[in-house]
Amino acid sequence: MTSLFQFTGSELEAIKLSVGVAIYSSLISLPIALLLGYWLARKQFPGKAIIESLIHLPLVMPPVTTGYILLLVLGTRGFIGQWLYSTFGIKLAFTFEAAIIASVVVSFPLIVRSIRTAIEMVDPGLEDASRILGVGRLKTFFQITVPLAAPGIISGTILAFARSLGEFGATITFAGNIAGETQTLPLAVFAYMQVPGREIETLRLVVISVLISFVAMALSELYIRKMKRS
Repeated sequence: MTSLFQFTGSELEAIKLSVGVAIYSSLISLPIALLLGYWLARKQFPGKAIIESLIHLPLVMPPVTTGYILLLVLGTRGFIGQWLYSTFGIKLAFTFEAAIIASVVVSFPLIVRSIRTAIEMVDPGLEDASRILGVGRLKTFFQITVPLAAPGIISGTILAFARSLGEFGATITFAGNIAGETQTLPLAVFAYMQVPGREIETLRLVVISVLISFVAMALSELYIRKMKRS
């Protein structure tokens, strides 16, 4: 039983990569989702349903399809990726950055949906009253809207973190399964499952995946309950 918790260097690297990708993905998604969620919650305009459908498309598309589209767009032969590579020498596909991009794309709908719902629950009259008293829109947003919507914002961020942590299909398609560079926890589990006799290593990574996700969700739930009590 002791050997179950004796992690190898490659396993620790996979854990580090997974947590790093999930953190970067959440930090990148949060400010964009905050502005987009507010916009969708407060504005009515033609084509809004189409924009919302496009945002939520990665939720229903097969992750491998999402990864393939990213490869077509941002790969070295893609219409954006080719320009980036030829102009700036930037290669995105099959890199650590590609794993982050894949995680952002697949987790973004979750955080936008959560933030939009939370902002819709905030009484617009409070924002109007703040602006009538002479407070600017930006200050009102950060002093009134964001604090009142904080439980939903935090919940959405944690959901995005957990989704990024478990991302597999888009990552393996767009970033590959390169040990030490793009091999996150789900990819390492998949790789170990293909090799006979590596059941212990597979189980170790499965256990740590469950633990990290559980701790993240538990902390999120505790924070939301604390916010509701206060």
